[in-house]
Amino acid sequence: MLLLAALPTTGLRAQSHPFELADLAKLTGLTDPQFSPDGKRVAVVTSVPDYDEDRFLTSLVLVDVANGQQRVLAGPRSGLSQPRWSPSGQEIAFLLKTGTGKDAAPQLFALALAGGEPRQLTHAPKGVQHYAWRPDGSAFAYVTADEPAKQAGPADKGYDAFEVGDNDFLLGAAPTASHIWLVPAAGGEAKRLTSGPWSLPVTIPPGAPSSPLSWSPDGQSLAFVRVPTPHSGDNRQRSIQVLNVADGSIRPLTQRPLLESYPAFSPDGKQVAYWYPSQGKYTNISEVWVTPAGGGEGHDLTLALDRDVARSIWMPDGKTLLLGGLDGDRTSLWIQPIKGGAARKLALGTVSPAWSYWVEANVGRTGGIAFVGSSPDRPAELYYLASASAAPKRLTNFNGAVQALQLGKAETRTWQSDGFRHDGQLTYPANYVAGKKYPLVLVVHGGPYSASTAVFSSLSQLFAGRGYFTFEPNYRGSIHQGNAYKAAIYKDFGAGPGRDVMAGLAQLKRSGLVDTARIGVSGWSYGGFMTAWLLGHYPAQWKAGVAGAAATDWEDQYNLADGSTQWGELIGESPWLNEANAQAYRAQSAMSAASKIKAPTLILANTADPRVPITQSYKLFHALKDNGVATKFIAWPVPAHNASDPVRQRERNRFWLDWMDTYLQPGTAAVAPAPKSTGGN
Repeated sequence: MLLLAALPTTGLRAQSHPFELADLAKLTGLTDPQFSPDGKRVAVVTSVPDYDEDRFLTSLVLVDVANGQQRVLAGPRSGLSQPRWSPSGQEIAFLLKTGTGKDAAPQLFALALAGGEPRQLTHAPKGVQHYAWRPDGSAFAYVTADEPAKQAGPADKGYDAFEVGDNDFLLGAAPTASHIWLVPAAGGEAKRLTSGPWSLPVTIPPGAPSSPLSWSPDGQSLAFVRVPTPHSGDNRQRSIQVLNVADGSIRPLTQRPLLESYPAFSPDGKQVAYWYPSQGKYTNISEVWVTPAGGGEGHDLTLALDRDVARSIWMPDGKTLLLGGLDGDRTSLWIQPIKGGAARKLALGTVSPAWSYWVEANVGRTGGIAFVGSSPDRPAELYYLASASAAPKRLTNFNGAVQALQLGKAETRTWQSDGFRHDGQLTYPANYVAGKKYPLVLVVHGGPYSASTAVFSSLSQLFAGRGYFTFEPNYRGSIHQGNAYKAAIYKDFGAGPGRDVMAGLAQLKRSGLVDTARIGVSGWSYGGFMTAWLLGHYPAQWKAGVAGAAATDWEDQYNLADGSTQWGELIGESPWLNEANAQAYRAQSAMSAASKIKAPTLILANTADPRVPITQSYKLFHALKDNGVATKFIAWPVPAHNASDPVRQRERNRFWLDWMDTYLQPGTAAVAPAPKSTGGN
């Protein structure tokens, strides 16, 4: 049973209408819940769009777990993140972006709960990436990038050459190593703790946050992750190290050279939990290991769980861990005994904790659990469990106005293909009438190491508001069904997953719900790849397509993307070793069948996307143009895989929706402002 705090919703139903683009302004995002030391309050970061200034305004909000009462501690302002309580509970620290333009960077601040202005503790030229309070509250350890090495002369005079490594082709200067520093909590001069050409890893979004620093309870040691260089393509060569803060000596926790991450000392300091992939393979699920703090590999705790763990937090007793990860059609939380045995799944009802390669959850000193969660008919809110055996209680109603709209109902569909059991999410039109057939849009998730689950989806609800069914199919390679399912995509990035999607579509067409003459396919990133793959390999099925940030050419991914040669772990060995390997890359690329595409296709991309270089969108664009296929290529001058500002996020959705309206529901498409054409450039 789900217990609800007494939260007002009176009058919201009177405002009810289908979800539309204007309603994006009503959504409040929630991230990073953090318990106060006494377990009575949870700090959480909220964000709301400011379309006039094209930014998200963030606030630090304190929520009482007993009654849901709220107090805004800081904000609203741009760029607030990572709240962390002092051990005494009298202060709370956070990162806040300072400066403007190219000089803008997150710095560390601390705020007294009794009142007053936040105190700025760091002035790191490259900003603070992440940090951790020392257990006695006397200092912070934090991570920042080194400043560039001095050149022979000024850059504006031509002295700006740099050596290229395994990184994305957009890099305009040598990446610098990130290292650990220590700054007193009372303020004062920061002290460097580590140095060298090696680095702590830096996550380029989207992805899980960089492995946090973990203090030993006595405050003498820090566990962290080290990579040999700051080049993004070398991140798989990551190993866990332990730093002696007093003398600066560093020792490896294990002797493994690869793929270790997310170390965390146990409450008594005697053990360290960390992540390592099943069988030591990059393509496999992450498992949680526990080892003595003195070193050694230890033992695998989650082999029997067979789920890709995306969060592990010590419970206060030190005998169990809270785990989180995708699990079937939702995100689950488990309690895993350290001495072994089966993990116990927590009863969360229909609420699914937020997942974005990282589960948004926290554990208090008294054993309470807080998480951000949603369900198909309710956007994200803050939830609380008094213990691992308690029912979840919703503490907030930030998104009550959206929950009260006429939302399309959603259900999980299952089907079989190639010996696998697959699933996906089907969202109905908001004003669905039984017996009437509606157009259908497939929205294929990216990754491919991700999954579509039973959570609130703003894009699906936007389509529902315009009278569409939306189908979000999972396929082999998705990470919600265990290791065999995830690993099945290795060297089969197109054909196998494509058959899985088409089998799900075939079942849906047999249901009689959809108009089989009005079906579109779409997706972003790997979802954009699968869109292009399906458009080319099953051309008669589609009325329209939208390929966003589409990875259409795996050789480009290997050579030019931020993951660089790590793609060899997924697609197959280097395409430069022999012609057979090169042919395998081409055969798995969507461009191999691009000349067969017939459906009108919208291409969306960011010009400086490091994850999926725009070169691949240009290839698709010219293939379509040269073959006389109706197409439009819309690009944004954004140096990221996904836009982080609200205006571009909304406009991306507008182009996506209107393209489908143009070809699946002619006469209903709104007129979007036309960007300046690049013609044949």
